[in-house]
Amino acid sequence: MQLIFKSMSELKVIPMRPRGKDEPPPPNSNFNGQAEVTDAIDPIALKQEHEQRKSEQQERIEDTERETLIGMLRQMILIRRFEEKSAEGYSLGKIGGFCHLYIGQEAVAVGAMAALRPDDYLLTSYRDHGHAIAKGMSAEEVMAELYGKAGGCSAGKGGSMHLFDGDINFLGGHGIVGGQIPLATGVAFATKYKGTDQVTLCFFGEAAVNQGAFHESLNMAQLWKLPCIYVCENNQYGMGTSLERAMSLQDVSQKACAYDIASEFVDGMDVLAVRDAVGRAVKRARESSLPSLLEIRTYRFMGHSMSDPGNYRTRAEIEKHQERDPVKLFTQNLKEKNLIADAQLADIEKSVREEVERTVQFAEQSPEPAPEELYTHVYSTVSSEQ
Repeated sequence: MQLIFKSMSELKVIPMRPRGKDEPPPPNSNFNGQAEVTDAIDPIALKQEHEQRKSEQQERIEDTERETLIGMLRQMILIRRFEEKSAEGYSLGKIGGFCHLYIGQEAVAVGAMAALRPDDYLLTSYRDHGHAIAKGMSAEEVMAELYGKAGGCSAGKGGSMHLFDGDINFLGGHGIVGGQIPLATGVAFATKYKGTDQVTLCFFGEAAVNQGAFHESLNMAQLWKLPCIYVCENNQYGMGTSLERAMSLQDVSQKACAYDIASEFVDGMDVLAVRDAVGRAVKRARESSLPSLLEIRTYRFMGHSMSDPGNYRTRAEIEKHQERDPVKLFTQNLKEKNLIADAQLADIEKSVREEVERTVQFAEQSPEPAPEELYTHVYSTVSSEQ
């Protein structure tokens, strides 16, 4: 079987402007919609795309308070350094099981959380470290959980894929592809039933869109008018399979048409674009109790998990996506707007690295779960008074 690689001009430029329903397929494609094998890219088109995105982010920067901007940058750097340290811990054998890193996708979690209230709910998939930290979970608890220690957020029994903190309404961390989507729909139903104005945010990858649970949930959410925001964090690969080889309609946001749900296509490499799009969906959910589907197009720089060598992608493909590294892009724009100087940036890096080192020390010093913990949290405990 011939391996098909999408040309970089299509991967890099066209996905930021998805085709309409009546538009023809892009050039260099065969009758199956698969691109010809090429790694060529139109440098002029790519430069224009980058300049356009840069200009758009700078406009959003002008409308945002400096303190908020610096806080978002620090969060993105914290998640990046935390994940790098997690990769190191995995390589040293400190972290076992599966470990899915969030490097390259930081703008999605940080931007989305900036649009939520602390009491809003969040559910996500197994690539959950960044979401947990952005939602407000202690980085120490996250690292201890990765280490399988009792000081972890799930007492060391969940590991990387099953982070959970009910105190901040972070309801997982789910290992089953698409399994969290109907659960989030149920949470949104509960908040509406109780009469609160809380919003539920549900993250999932593009591979989950092919699951029946996705379609059933969107149908139910629109039918019952539930305040749930479905966020497809589209990093363009389901494990080692590219989006083009697995999905007939590759513009995920258009799938909302089948259920008459509001939808939006978002640049996931721009933290402020994500914040604004999620903000619009939150307003719709909170004020009108209506669901939304957001396709946030991003790109993971690492393999699917730490055990993935990533042989299905070329180094050139990864490097060209790294040209729009969300952390680098945001940092450069803040510097150009004279909102952060090199000295302050160095201070942020220093404080973040120190914080990450503290998370490792906490995880190392935290005890192993006691043997009897094997039998706890198996069944829900109901008091006799209930």
